[in-house]
Amino acid sequence: MKPPPFTYHRPADVVAAARLLAELGDGAKVLAGGQSLVPLMNFRLAAPDHLVDVNHLGLDDVGIDGGDVVVGAGVRHARLLRDPDVGAVHPLLAEAAGWIAHAVIRNRGTVCGSLAHADPAAELPAVLALLGGSVEAVAWRDGRLASRRVTAADLFVGPFETSLAADELLVAARFPRLGAGTGGAVAELARRQGDYALAGVALTVTVDEGGEPVGGRAAYLSCAPIPVVLDLTPALAGAGDVHDLVAGALDPTDDIHATGAYRRHLAATLTARAVPTALARARETAGVPA
Repeated sequence: MKPPPFTYHRPADVVAAARLLAELGDGAKVLAGGQSLVPLMNFRLAAPDHLVDVNHLGLDDVGIDGGDVVVGAGVRHARLLRDPDVGAVHPLLAEAAGWIAHAVIRNRGTVCGSLAHADPAAELPAVLALLGGSVEAVAWRDGRLASRRVTAADLFVGPFETSLAADELLVAARFPRLGAGTGGAVAELARRQGDYALAGVALTVTVDEGGEPVGGRAAYLSCAPIPVVLDLTPALAGAGDVHDLVAGALDPTDDIHATGAYRRHLAATLTARAVPTALARARETAGVPA
């Protein structure tokens, strides 16, 4: 199928893009990688009157700002996976990128586009929520470019829904780095490689100077309308079982792909399997012998 008619816009810079979005209002959509938007348009599930292409605004950098890895709106998933600097400073982020769909999609899809799309089955929203990260958005307000930072806790409000206004342009995402003594891991299961996960988890484990776990967090995809973040610390500290903690906290619903009970069991099992990996990585960063 082909998309309905639309008007294509290619602003020269961020200011021009923000002014254009303010002028066009609800009838405009931002085009970045297009890996979610274009299929929706082809199936007539989305019919924007205007597309605002942001691929030429110079937002394709990855940098370090304090303790955050800052990813520009034009950065593709494949960049996170292949960039040796990203792998060195934020291995959890690079690992998560490797789980995203297929190579062709990773080559075009963007990190910020995935966050703005807010698919509850996507990996990067879960990682952003796990890390307590944030996004930076700009808009043309009162004759000037206004910016604001939105935390992950406030960004995701429902399936395919964020708190960003229609005229706001997401320009960057900030992923806090893991400190010494903290390790991460990602695990998920899909019917076929590259399909959306039936359930998935991104988690971190923190150890003390002796290598004993003292904290942990996990964020889940495909288990709720938005990423669910759980505190694993009680179970890691010996007050319970990780599998039981997760199974008792999650409440997925049934759908055509799996029952809620199956997703809950799968999420709990994936967590129990991923914790040892994160624990070993945490001990490595802490300099504790395995």
